[in-house]
Parts: sequence; structure tokens; C-alpha cells
Amino acid sequence: MVAEQIRGRDVTDAAVLAAMEEVPRHLFVPADERADAYADHALPIGRGQTISQPYIVALMTQLLAVDRHARVLEIGTGSGYHAAVLSRVAGAVYTMEIVPSLGEEASGLLHRLGYANVHVRIGDGYKGWQEEAPFDAILLTAAPAQVPGPLLAQLKPGGRMVLPLGTVQQELLVLTKRPDGTVETKNVIPVRFVPMTGEAQDRR
Repeated sequence: MVAEQIRGRDVTDAAVLAAMEEVPRHLFVPADERADAYADHALPIGRGQTISQPYIVALMTQLLAVDRHARVLEIGTGSGYHAAVLSRVAGAVYTMEIVPSLGEEASGLLHRLGYANVHVRIGDGYKGWQEEAPFDAILLTAAPAQVPGPLLAQLKPGGRMVLPLGTVQQELLVLTKRPDGTVETKNVIPVRFVPMTGEAQDRR
């Protein structure tokens, strides 16, 4: 997967490539999808959710530009796969899942596999995880129509937020918070993610 789908493209960060090689993706997909676990596309994980294409996981992780001291907030735990990848490049990962059964399953799996620096909370990620803020980086794995203000507020100055944004058409963005609180926006590539639900959906 890494050699054929990721390494030859624009993902060059050694720590990200190592994480993608290390984390067993097949353990994070349903049993009936495991034959395709390392294929170059997203897969359904039930309850209307998906596990992202490996290349997109690697690209988004690289775009966060974190190190082993970083504290990362992920909105949209899903199966727990991206949180596991993040745990190999960051110091601590805080991940939120709005679908209780998914969050519980991901939490149990991450615990069994020994990802001790990943912390899972079940709830609506729109308002983030205030008790653990601020974060060095924030990652969204579902697409809101507008950037959630509470999440921007929980991002440290100099920190990055990587997210898909949009409804019918989505764009992968990197938002960098300047020291004065203003935000620099960079468009990366068109993408397709499930919509962010909960309060984000109410605000569409």
C-alpha cells in the first residue's frame, strides 16, 4: 500500500510513511471488507460512515505537520484507524465520535492494540474538547459546510487545522492560525467525505 499508493506521490514525510507502514489497516475495517483493506479507496465501516482512502489519510496527516510533542484533536473517530496513524507521529491524540457504537468499538480496539496515547470521547465534535484545549493541530474527517468556530478557538497560534469543507463540492483545506488570531487558508485538492453531523449539520 505504502510503496504503490503513497510513497511515489506527494507524501514524503518519513514519520508519516513509517506510521502508514506500521498501523494494521485491516484490523480497522469490517471483516467482510478486509480483502480490500489496503486498496486505494475508501471503504464502508457501517452506520453510514467510511474509512478514508490510505493516500488521503497519509496526506492529511502530513499536512498537519506535527511532531512527537504535539497534541492533536481529531473530529470523527470512525473505526479509529486515522487516530492510530496520528498516534505514531504525535504525542497525544484526542478523538471524538458522534456515533456512540462506533466510538465504543474504536475505543476498545485502540485499547486492545496498545495505542495508549489515544483518548476517545463520544459526542458532537463541533464544540471540540474544551478541557484539553488548546491543540497544536486539529483534523476533521467529516465535512462541515462552514469551519466550526469553536474548533478554531481551540487551535494554538501557529497551529494547523486540516479539514474537508463543503457540501456538494468539497475541498481539502489547511488553515494556519497566525499569532494575531487571523487564519491563513490553503486549498489542497478536491475531496469527498461524509458530511459532518450534529450541530454542524444544523448550521448548514
